[in-house]
Amino acid sequence: MTLKQKNQRISKHDRYVLELRDKVNHKYDLISTNVKIPGRKRSLGEIDLIGKRGEAIDLYEVKCSHRIFKAKKQLERVKRILQLGNSKSYFYCGSSGELMSI
Repeated sequence: MTLKQKNQRISKHDRYVLELRDKVNHKYDLISTNVKIPGRKRSLGEIDLIGKRGEAIDLYEVKCSHRIFKAKKQLERVKRILQLGNSKSYFYCGSSGELMSI
């Protein structure tokens, strides 16, 4: 149990991220959640889940409700910043439990 879980309730969004992690865990060698992208002066963004299998990297964006356009915009921006043009990206809607490829 992490310090955050001991001191405060976990947010609905973070619950959905953990739910997604448990769903896709078997597909990857390494999974990272809530990955911040640092810049020189400020943060450039954050990706909810990154899965790595061999050389392949998949990006996941989690939303509590069905906001696929916002998720798609965020994923495209992160792929551009990290120069991951050929990686796959996915949207996970927490309220419906639906996972979609973008």
